[in-house]
Amino acid sequence: MSAADLNSLFERHCTDVGIAFERVDDSTFIATLKGEQKLAITVAFKMGTYALAVNIFVMRKPDENVELVHRYLLETNLKIFGLSYAVNHLGDIYLTGRLPLTLNEDDLDRLFGAVLRYADESFNKLVELGFESAIRREWAWRESRGESLENLQAFAHMIEE
Repeated sequence: MSAADLNSLFERHCTDVGIAFERVDDSTFIATLKGEQKLAITVAFKMGTYALAVNIFVMRKPDENVELVHRYLLETNLKIFGLSYAVNHLGDIYLTGRLPLTLNEDDLDRLFGAVLRYADESFNKLVELGFESAIRREWAWRESRGESLENLQAFAHMIEE
């Protein structure tokens, strides 16, 4: 499949299913998915000569429980279609993949589904594991000042324990 064909497939698919996208150049495509836990999931697609590279920033390096976070990522890697969790030199967490350029519409739909599932559904769990102390401190600080706890409600069970 040529880069032009793949670009056309991306544009058609994203338009059909309502995914915001932007073409950066002839070989790079950026799509933004709406999640529930991670509100915006930016996916970078880079077409090479033989493969399509997929990169998604998930979250910055965890402050604590790094071993537990990495174990969770590795265990989850066993279940993912076309992607795997990776850690860069700074410890930041990404979902990455290398796929053949022979993708069809069904493959692309499945890939977007995997991105949404693993970047979104895992997000709060990863934040809980990697930033537990920070969440507890933020909760206490907001509570002491009467500030809103609305965007921390996903972690209320940590406070109640």
